[in-house]
Amino acid sequence: MTENPLRVAIIIASTREGRFAPTVGTWFAGVAAERDDMTLEVLDVADTPPPSAFGAAAPGRFGEVSAKLAEADAYVVVTCEYNHSFPGTLKNLIDTHFYEWRAKPVAFVSYGGLAGGLRSVEHLRGVFAELHAVTIRDTVSFHHPWNWFGDDGRPSDAEGAAHAAKGLLDQLDWWGQALRAARSVRPYES
Repeated sequence: MTENPLRVAIIIASTREGRFAPTVGTWFAGVAAERDDMTLEVLDVADTPPPSAFGAAAPGRFGEVSAKLAEADAYVVVTCEYNHSFPGTLKNLIDTHFYEWRAKPVAFVSYGGLAGGLRSVEHLRGVFAELHAVTIRDTVSFHHPWNWFGDDGRPSDAEGAAHAAKGLLDQLDWWGQALRAARSVRPYES
């Protein structure tokens, strides 16, 4: 384990009944867990949903999610694509936080039909830019994921998918370390 590993929150975005999100999220978290330069916290939006209205009281243990987002140095959003965009529950999670995202990197693992969730990622880039977060260029995306993943929860092209995940995580580590160092020298203000 490195001396000061990057704290990464992996956010599983879908809450839909029968969702495929846990399969993709569990696979990605397993790949990321093999690294010794990161510690991981998996946050499944279905387990602790954000308030459904702004200003409403946070349900259940949602305060714990907020604290974990604040502690994180970087984020990976595992998202599907619904109607050419990302799930509304993810938007609620993002919008109920502000300072937590600032001057931190966000990477994306997406899945969906023909576009593999990439349209949702493109929408998310603009949302996170508004929150002063830095989005990572490379993504991991699965087109028709139900055809990719076997009963063991691994993609059929495990080597190719792991290679793509490594590239994403390498970029996330670089940006995460650089921005954490910058924030420690000079707090981010806008």
